[in-house]
Amino acid sequence: MRGGDCVEFKHYLSRMVCFILCNSWKCLPAYLKQFYGLEDDPQDPMDKFRSYSAETSPMDKIKEMQRFYGLKVTGDLSPETMQIMKQSRCGVPDVAEYSLFPRKSKWNTNIITYRILNYTPDISRADVDIALEGALRVWSRVTPLTFERLYEGEAEMMISFAPREHGDGNPFDGPGSILAHAFEPGPGVQGDTHFDEAETWTMGYEGYNLFLVAAHEFGHALGLAHSRDAGALMYPVYAYTDVTRFALPQDDVDGIQALYGPSINTDPSLPKPPARAPEKCNPNLDFDAVTKLRGELIFFKDRFLWRRHPQEVEPELILITIFWSSIPPNIDAAYENSENDLLVIIKDTKYWVINGYDILPEYPKNLHNLGIPRNVEKIDAALHIQETRKTLFFIGDEYWSYDEIKQTMDKGYPKQIMDDWPGIDGRVDAAFESRGMPFKGPKAIKNKNYYMMKGHRPETLTNFPFFMDAA
Repeated sequence: MRGGDCVEFKHYLSRMVCFILCNSWKCLPAYLKQFYGLEDDPQDPMDKFRSYSAETSPMDKIKEMQRFYGLKVTGDLSPETMQIMKQSRCGVPDVAEYSLFPRKSKWNTNIITYRILNYTPDISRADVDIALEGALRVWSRVTPLTFERLYEGEAEMMISFAPREHGDGNPFDGPGSILAHAFEPGPGVQGDTHFDEAETWTMGYEGYNLFLVAAHEFGHALGLAHSRDAGALMYPVYAYTDVTRFALPQDDVDGIQALYGPSINTDPSLPKPPARAPEKCNPNLDFDAVTKLRGELIFFKDRFLWRRHPQEVEPELILITIFWSSIPPNIDAAYENSENDLLVIIKDTKYWVINGYDILPEYPKNLHNLGIPRNVEKIDAALHIQETRKTLFFIGDEYWSYDEIKQTMDKGYPKQIMDDWPGIDGRVDAAFESRGMPFKGPKAIKNKNYYMMKGHRPETLTNFPFFMDAA
């Protein structure tokens, strides 16, 4: 087989893997057509892969998608690329020029009318009103815009819940995948927002939070495109965040104010907008948890994780939900049980067990089932020791030892951390096992191959340049 044939066969196999594994999307061309402007080849409509020009081929569109999401650009269907394709998301294209409606448009008035045409049965009518009105306030707080509700007649923003085909030429696809879509400012259907009634709409973490999805879609209805910033509200992939503490991220503030200007009245009681997605060279950055996973080093922060393979130059920043859709943000601890090829993630009194990209059935479970005292509501860190098959749980100035083989807590615990870990005089922020990866600094304490981290900021990791180099 010639070299060119080998390359072509490799890409063919890669695409076939996507058809098998990417079960949320029945067809790769359909995804690329909807979100990246892939066009059917008029020369050979039956052959989706061989007759495209170099600029419009599926491989080129995959590269475009990988660039948008900050992935390694190969044109191949990497596991990370397929994971993104399986995520629940907005139905608006990711790249502006592929939209079905004009871009860079805005309303020519600062008083915008809206009308709620119908309601989902998933939550009460009052809760729908609260969620939608709150989503509009997200944008009015940082601009001169005000929103006026109409109960009859035509409004600039018509809001409705509808299943599958609903008359705008952009049918929904049933539960999961596309959650909603909106049209940019203009007459007729433009400015309208449609939610997929097949989804389970909620006011909390379960299902899909109506407030978060509505706030995103209303951004489109006001003229914003999707953002490449994984921390932005206008990022196309759905990710839950605590709505009780929600503040519009800076990337979104900058975008909407570029269209309408800043708010005339500044409320000092409003929370400051969070920064963009965290940067690896931010000197004020600290982490929620650190662990190894199949040879990679994983750093967790808020809704994000960095993954760094020893053979790669740059770490990759992605949303946690890209890999594991039901894992909440702001986790407390994580550790790898490499003997069983498992990752354990802990938040509050719940823990999840993961194999690769799959959360095992029946999880999350209660952390107290492992033998952690009932009065403990949160742990600080966890460390799995491969040599002994023990997992250590750090809580305050004490730690417990769990036997992974016997699946029981060891007797004689808790013990004082400082007795067995000289140099650690209080709460541990994170811990992990690392062989041949030196960490130095007053806040990173090494005991054999185990690192206990306090206030684990980048300055404590200065001898780890392949991850923290900000040059």
